[in-house]
Amino acid sequence: MALAVGTVAPAFTTTDDLGKTVSLSDFKGKVVVLYFYPKDDTPGCTKQAQSFRDNYAEYQGKDMVVLGISMDDEASHQQFKEKYGLPFTLLTDKDGSISKAYDVDGGGYAKRVTYIIDGEGNISHVDDSVNTATHAQDILGTVG
Repeated sequence: MALAVGTVAPAFTTTDDLGKTVSLSDFKGKVVVLYFYPKDDTPGCTKQAQSFRDNYAEYQGKDMVVLGISMDDEASHQQFKEKYGLPFTLLTDKDGSISKAYDVDGGGYAKRVTYIIDGEGNISHVDDSVNTATHAQDILGTVG
């Protein structure tokens, strides 16, 4: 079961698709859309990533940060981003520790759950019944 709204988002430090170190605290003061997904370049995950790509300008207009996260490594994330022209950051969770902290560990992959984290670091919305084709618009409608 996903973490509850109002919970302090678990802090983490990991690497992104370029191998750069990224921490949740880097985004303090901004709304973060942290979306967990099972695997790079699979049909549902691709559809979901394309949804965020196609609506990315709207997220930037609201000063929101989109972060995708899975247990894939940097090389896999780089290929996925290049293949589909993804403009947002993909984070690695190779050992599954972040997925465990956010209660989305599916046993070797991350369950498809999205957390909206407010500028103070608290979870303000949880979506655990994702429609991959419309997900980015659904989230925009939620945070309006």
